[in-house]
Amino acid sequence: MYDLVVIGGGAAGIFAAIAAKQANSDAKVALLEKSAVLLAKVRVSGGGRCNVTHACFDPSQLIQNYPRGSNELRGPFHRFQPKDTIHWFEVRGVALKTESDGRIFPVSNSSETIIDCLLSEAKKLGVEIFLRQRIEKISKTESGFEVGPFSTRRLILATGSSLEGHKWAEQLGHSIQPPVPSLFTFNVPTSPLQSLSGISVDSVELKLKGSSLSQKGPLLITHFGFSGPAALKLSAWGARFLYEHAYKVELMINWLPELTEPKIFETLIQLKKSTPHKTLLSENVFRLPKNLWKTLLSDEKRLNDYSLKELQAFAHKLHSDIYQVEGKTTHKEEFVTCGGITLKEVNFKTMESKICSGLFFAGEILDIDGVTGGFNFQNAWTTGFIAGASASCFL
Repeated sequence: MYDLVVIGGGAAGIFAAIAAKQANSDAKVALLEKSAVLLAKVRVSGGGRCNVTHACFDPSQLIQNYPRGSNELRGPFHRFQPKDTIHWFEVRGVALKTESDGRIFPVSNSSETIIDCLLSEAKKLGVEIFLRQRIEKISKTESGFEVGPFSTRRLILATGSSLEGHKWAEQLGHSIQPPVPSLFTFNVPTSPLQSLSGISVDSVELKLKGSSLSQKGPLLITHFGFSGPAALKLSAWGARFLYEHAYKVELMINWLPELTEPKIFETLIQLKKSTPHKTLLSENVFRLPKNLWKTLLSDEKRLNDYSLKELQAFAHKLHSDIYQVEGKTTHKEEFVTCGGITLKEVNFKTMESKICSGLFFAGEILDIDGVTGGFNFQNAWTTGFIAGASASCFL
């Protein structure tokens, strides 16, 4: 009989098992992983560098990076937030660095540094790890749970977006928000900008027509459509809307989000008055990337040859450029799913189920997902820490 069994050998599961042993060194803790490898997502995240967390230390600001779960994470982030994550790794000898965009990586630039630290800590504390575990059934008993051949008093499910984990949670009384992809880029096969692949714009505003969803930020033009922070964030907040529309929607790009459409029009009129014999192509007054400006403009007329109606149409284009999205592409460094355990069924002070006593959750199995930048790992560390410590302290 184990005191605690953790199912799932990812970031949340390993951290939960470690937290349980830290809180109660006498607890007999086992971790079960269905594959032959632990921390697989940690290994490949951040291009193999592992984006551990993000340099955002105010919980009220931090929660704004979670399209789902923001309200529920406010309390947990007051208990274990990025500062605590940084401290946890640094006191165990892992030096971390903060990059200009706030993402935090190991100084080694290798995810193996993070993996080695976590597995070393689990081994030192005496967490029993079992790989290649195929659990057919989980049953609730008077004394706890039967998990395949394992008996345990407490159980933590940290199975990520695995449908198996959802099935077990349902069998134990929980409801599941249907899983759909989050954090992806937009395929726009008819885009006239495809030849500009690699060009980025520092600040645009993206909107999904037919919804109130919008995001501001940098945009990257690709050979298949659009990527970059603005596109990824919009895909995260719009995950369900996009899924329901089969990823076929109109995307509106405001290339000049700091200016109103009338102000853009007024600027163009003034330009026509001040430099009538120059071409609009040569007068890139809004400082957009040269090749993008050329493509958006599509002609090389002198300013004096533009009618007011043409200038107004161009101002509208700069403010509300429309592209037809025809699908999605997974962002190479992130693979996140929205959906999972319905959040109102979980006590976020302990991460324990409100429906099945002794059952706890951690990580992506919950209907929580963050945008790119280390936020999904922070959710794993935070919920794993609380679930592990709570399950162990209840023993």
